[in-house]
Amino acid sequence: METGRIDQPVEGRFVGVEHRLPIRVYFEDTDLSGIVYHANYLRFMERGRSDMLRLAGIDQRGVHEAGEGAYAVTSLAIRYRAPARLDDALVVVTRVTEVRAASVSIHQRVMRDALVLADADVVAALVAPSGRPRRQPRDWIERFGALADKGEMRP
Repeated sequence: METGRIDQPVEGRFVGVEHRLPIRVYFEDTDLSGIVYHANYLRFMERGRSDMLRLAGIDQRGVHEAGEGAYAVTSLAIRYRAPARLDDALVVVTRVTEVRAASVSIHQRVMRDALVLADADVVAALVAPSGRPRRQPRDWIERFGALADKGEMRP
């Protein structure tokens, strides 16, 4: 029996410039009232951002392992609009909205069908091991720029 790609985690996909990551709500994601605990929307969004970066060709792990730094969320504004519940099929939609030398602005939505359950504006900055902001690699800026400029993403 061949396994290969079938056994790989779901990474989502680009639809135009938006990254879409399907997720399922599990019991562990909910609180005592049976709805998704508010902090878990941040986890869902983190997965969406990480998978978007990977599929866009941004090697976060390589930069981190080389001791060159890592992304840190420097700003986050989230709005909760409707609850998600156990076993809901959701999608995290992630879109780059602005690129700067050391940071990227991202808008994210957690949706059930066409209903927006939560949305957030996130700024992530590349920081050196010292904690100081550092310029993103040129090819990363170009890749983010293609996404922010409404170009089709072709990893």
